Amino acid sequence: MSSDRSAQARAQAFRALHTNGPLVLPNAWDPGSARAIEAAGAKAVATTSAGVSWAEGVADAGGLTRAAALAVLRRIARVISVPLTADLESGYGETAAEVGQTIAEVIEIGVVGINLEDSVGHQLIDPAILAERIAAAREAAVASGIDLVINARTDTHLFGDGSGTLERARLYAEAGADVLFVPGVVNAETIRELVAGSPLPLNVMTGAGAPTINELASLGVARISVGPAISAGAYGLAAAAAAELLATGTYDALVAAGNFGKHNELLR
Repeated sequence: MSSDRSAQARAQAFRALHTNGPLVLPNAWDPGSARAIEAAGAKAVATTSAGVSWAEGVADAGGLTRAAALAVLRRIARVISVPLTADLESGYGETAAEVGQTIAEVIEIGVVGINLEDSVGHQLIDPAILAERIAAAREAAVASGIDLVINARTDTHLFGDGSGTLERARLYAEAGADVLFVPGVVNAETIRELVAGSPLPLNVMTGAGAPTINELASLGVARISVGPAISAGAYGLAAAAAAELLATGTYDALVAAGNFGKHNELLR
């Protein structure tokens, strides 16, 4: 069992953030973005598998290897002081035992929260498979002595019609999950129904055009993240600035770029 009291303190602090109003998590993809998000005032940092994948030069949903994902988490953990929660896709393992090993390693890195999802290659999987992986993750967490927060992501609304969401939620709660993550839902009435029917606090993924943070809070949402939106915006800025520079020789797109000195100081 881990004797790292500071890690357990971060885990308990992260868990408490889910009960004191909605926890807002801007998603990072590398150490620089994580440090910038922390400096902006985030109480915790979450990673996005899409952003991490793109930074590694591969596509999301299957392109990122376990080794590459863990290497990024190690680098992020070294530069932030707030709790770190990791998007681990479906767990980087073919079996529940392999997923449990992944979880043991990310806990050793210093991660105190994880996402595990019930889709592979944009296809929903049998919920019993994710339930087994959640149980393995919880077992690994107990063995490490860390009160890991497990965010069970169901993609029923992303890759289906939303049916079965609450049935999956109950199964994942029984397996040891702490939070239900339902990306793809922005309709207020649907969110209200999920909050009322879920045995777990609700996490939604928001962005441009979605309800505001205050509106989501009023609906009872416990956790709010933006997934790949910030990283996509950063890459969009890079593409727009490059296209403008090459086509017209002007720099208007760079008005939105960050300040070199300010960001450099964050990493000293």
